[in-house]
Amino acid sequence: MWSCIAYNETDDGLDQQLCRDFELILSVLSLIYLIFCFPVGLCYNALLVVVNLSNKGSMTMPDVYFVNIAIAGLVLNVVAPVELLGPSFTMWPMWDYNNEVYITLLILFNISSLVIMYSTTLLSLDYYIECALPRTYMSSVYNTKHVCGFIWGGAVLTSFSSLLFYVCNHVSTKIIECSKMQNKEAADAIMILIGYVVPAVAVLYAFTLILRIRKEATPLDQDLGRLDPSIHRMLLVCVCVQFALWTPCYAVLLVHTLLGERGIYLQWPQAVAYEFLRCLSELLAFSSTFITPLMYRRMNENFAHKVQRLLKRLHCGGRGCAHEHSEVQQVLT
Repeated sequence: MWSCIAYNETDDGLDQQLCRDFELILSVLSLIYLIFCFPVGLCYNALLVVVNLSNKGSMTMPDVYFVNIAIAGLVLNVVAPVELLGPSFTMWPMWDYNNEVYITLLILFNISSLVIMYSTTLLSLDYYIECALPRTYMSSVYNTKHVCGFIWGGAVLTSFSSLLFYVCNHVSTKIIECSKMQNKEAADAIMILIGYVVPAVAVLYAFTLILRIRKEATPLDQDLGRLDPSIHRMLLVCVCVQFALWTPCYAVLLVHTLLGERGIYLQWPQAVAYEFLRCLSELLAFSSTFITPLMYRRMNENFAHKVQRLLKRLHCGGRGCAHEHSEVQQVLT
């Protein structure tokens, strides 16, 4: 794990001071995240999930995807404090790494990143389908729930390579065939391809199709069954924010993969700068856990009404509210 001592190959006072400054910056940013961003993200992700699941009848296709992103954000909320209190991010670590903790954090981080990226990607694709073919129910809430289930399954299967790499590290002395599979660069390359390149290409393709439809005036533009126009703005902001926060993390992973494949080892101070950028990119990825739910709360006009209905339901308890019974009677009559 990163420490100035590990890279202290020179007695230059300026280099040592630069390394300590990097450590101090990461420590301060980590504390800011743990004190402010972590509780805000945890509360708002949980609120987003609870409010939408308690109002299943009013959920739309984008709501399902944002619930899926919020669940992945809760998983990252579990990983973030453990990672940020470790020796990579703070000058005063609460614990030291071991293989079991490292591989657990890596798998949970990879699964969450895949779920977030693919939920964002499929949200843009389903939005295009809804714009092009309204009232066909191809991108319905029912279908979206099944798609989100497949996203989690695919993310778990993709992260299996990291688990396999860890297992091979323990049994490679006994099984020659397993030792041949120990290629971390290959696992990272798969993660870059599946976790970033494919979603990025799909999002660009979806946005191209969406812009083409919005430029064409058709009779379907008057269709009242289409999604709220404000969803387009929320979709655009969500995709841009997610890719802005996750691109540095995958860029650093790409550099690490290329260096490892070519057998290049960074010297001090390049190694220190690389580790600083790696930790900073990971911190940016963690910040998506509180930016996304805040963005959803701000840009979704129906979210406040759903929260009010949930609070009224909790206040009335299991008996049901009188105004709800009156509304039902009016509908029946």
